[in-house]
Amino acid sequence: MEQKKLAVIVGAGPGLGCALARRFGRAEMNVALGARDLARLELLATESAGIGHGARAFACDAADERSVETFFSEVRAELGEPDVVVYNAGAFVPRGILETTAEEFDRCWRVGCMGGFLVGRCAARGMLARVADGGRGGTILFTGATASLRGSAGFHNLAVGKFGLRALAQSMARELQPKGIHVAHVIIDGHIRPSGSVQRSADDAGDATLDPAAIAEAYFQLYCQPRSAWSQEMDLRPWVERF
Repeated sequence: MEQKKLAVIVGAGPGLGCALARRFGRAEMNVALGARDLARLELLATESAGIGHGARAFACDAADERSVETFFSEVRAELGEPDVVVYNAGAFVPRGILETTAEEFDRCWRVGCMGGFLVGRCAARGMLARVADGGRGGTILFTGATASLRGSAGFHNLAVGKFGLRALAQSMARELQPKGIHVAHVIIDGHIRPSGSVQRSADDAGDATLDPAAIAEAYFQLYCQPRSAWSQEMDLRPWVERF
C-alpha cells in the first residue's frame, strides 16, 4: 500500500498555518507542523483535527541549524519524506532605522531569510535523495510579502529578510527545477484576515483582507501543478488592494 503523502509547514500559526494544514489534510495527506512554541503548536494541531485526522506538532526554531535538522529527522522517522514543504515563518518589528538594534535586525533577518535557507536545504536534500532512488521529487514553497518587492519606511526589519527569501527561492528554482523539484515563492500583498473573523459580503466592499483559506487553496494548487507548467512566483491580494 502506498504511503500517504506528507505536507510540512514550518512557521505554523493560527491563521495561514492552520489553513494550510486543513487544506493539505483535506487532500488526505499527513501534515507536520513546526514552530518554536511546541505547547501552542499542539493546540493548533488539535484545532486542525477538522481535516479528518490530527496534524502532528514538532518543535522547530527555523533560525537554528541544529533545530531544523533535528526537526526534519524526527518528521522523516515518524511520517516519511515530505512531498511539499512550506516555509511560512517570519519576524518583524516596526521601527525607525535609528532605533533598530543590531540584535533585533539580525533576528528578523535570520527568521525571514536564513530560516528559509535552512529549511529549504533540508527539504531539498531529502527530495533529491528520493529522486536518485527513482522516486518523485517534491515541492518547496516560500511565503513572501509586499516587502519582498519594496522596502517601506520603518519596514527594513521585514523587507531585508523578504528580499533575501525571494532571491533564495529564485536561485533554488533554477538549480532544483531541472532535477524534479518545484520551488515557488508566494507574495502575500495585503493583510491576512485574523483567525475567527467573519467574512463580510463582497457586495458591501467589506471583503478587503486576504482569506487564509483562499491563500491555502492557492498554495495547494501550486503543489498540484504538472511539471510541464510550473509557476515560480505567484502574487495574491484582495480585490481592493492597490498595486
